[in-house]
Amino acid sequence: MTTNVLILCTHNSARSVLSEGMLNHWAVKLDKDVRAYSAGSAPSGRLNPFALEALTNAGVDVSDYRSKSWDEFVGDGVPEMRVVITVCDSAAAETCPYWPGSPVKVHWGYADPSNALGGDEGKRLAFELTRQAIGYRMLQLLALPLDRLDNRELQAALDRISQS
Repeated sequence: MTTNVLILCTHNSARSVLSEGMLNHWAVKLDKDVRAYSAGSAPSGRLNPFALEALTNAGVDVSDYRSKSWDEFVGDGVPEMRVVITVCDSAAAETCPYWPGSPVKVHWGYADPSNALGGDEGKRLAFELTRQAIGYRMLQLLALPLDRLDNRELQAALDRISQS
């Protein structure tokens, strides 16, 4: 059974998109039955070009990516999430909708790479470093025996990853 993971950030333009891309990328490479989605509470309607560049340079196909509202993952006919991860502090502080299936929730915060100094090169480097940090945590998530952990055990494991 596929483990669905929803990754949230306020604008769904950078960190959540990097997270969706890296989790799906590593899941395919490692033959794991995990599917990542990303969304935002107030989506910007556009994806940060530096996020897309960092993912593309890592071999991730971003052709179908778009900025989405978290409302797309509420209601009938939506994939049931096992895990919901917030990756920006403002999204973590918001009241989230009810997610079908009562998923495990965790906050893995990252600094906003779009605020990096140094012009385009500074931003490019910040996005690449953020992508790498996110990728490391996603590999740790994929190393978990997701099909054998109950929600309490999964929560504890995800909380441990948040400390890495």
